[in-house]
Amino acid sequence: MISNSAALTAILAVTLAASAAAATNSNHRAPKDNGNLVAWLQNMVWHHRFTLEEMAEATGLGTNEIAVALNRFNITPQSKPKRSADAPLLVLPYPGGRHPRIGFLDGAIHPQRETKVSVFTPWEETSYVVVDVPEAIWSQHGLLYLAHTHVPTMWTKQNVQLPPLEWQQRNDGSLNAERELPNKVSFGAQVVPGREAVRLELWLKNGSAEALRDLRVQMCVMLKGAMGFTEQTNANKVFTNSFAACRSTDGQRWIITAWEPIHRAWGNPPVPCLHADPKFPDCAPGEMQRVRGWLSFYEGREIHAELERIRRVWAPQPIHTP
Repeated sequence: MISNSAALTAILAVTLAASAAAATNSNHRAPKDNGNLVAWLQNMVWHHRFTLEEMAEATGLGTNEIAVALNRFNITPQSKPKRSADAPLLVLPYPGGRHPRIGFLDGAIHPQRETKVSVFTPWEETSYVVVDVPEAIWSQHGLLYLAHTHVPTMWTKQNVQLPPLEWQQRNDGSLNAERELPNKVSFGAQVVPGREAVRLELWLKNGSAEALRDLRVQMCVMLKGAMGFTEQTNANKVFTNSFAACRSTDGQRWIITAWEPIHRAWGNPPVPCLHADPKFPDCAPGEMQRVRGWLSFYEGREIHAELERIRRVWAPQPIHTP
């Protein structure tokens, strides 16, 4: 019989060996130690219900090693702790390993997980949306950042590889991330779950010597993991002012997102996804600008009344100062 200590050592050795494989594939993120391995396996099994193959794709580990770890740490769908009825909406880092889109996959090759969070629906604990915060940022010079491979960015044109990052999770369930680009422009996101909604913020700080203009941002809410919301059409969606909303196939439920100051609300049917894309004000050297976001769920048919209610309760104050 293998001791707990020996098993932990063996799994850790496999984890570290997977780092070499991860270096050749940006979608693989080898866990840094056994504690990190356990946290990601719990994320993938308890909440995202990944297959062994999807977990292997996310971690770079083999399916046999993953099976051993799951057995050793007793991580099964049945061992998932019960959440309190008054808990805030569940928000988790998206593990990668399962593409968050149904279609238009050639428009999102090697999606990066460090911008993606899963927000689980209140009516079905295994149903979720994946929110890209952000998917893309443009300035007057072109594409500053893109959370997957598709069109060239300022950095891919220069053969500059941005290092992989991870979300930082706080005790209150909120997530935050920060990245500095090669031109000393930095941006960061915070995602704060509440009982009725998830509040989001993206900030951008201009550490360069030149003013930044035309700072358009794409924020994508991907619906592949949300049961009843996967129709590849815009006929089930509402776009108005700062809001984008999607109706379930039975007409009883809605997924709602909003960002301000708004630039464009739209949807991409093949994905399918929702966008309420904001735009930063122009940003002088040394300045910081913010945009704020909202994501919530609604059961009912009076969607326009619900959007008006959200507008009244959505406070304008920043939620984070880096």
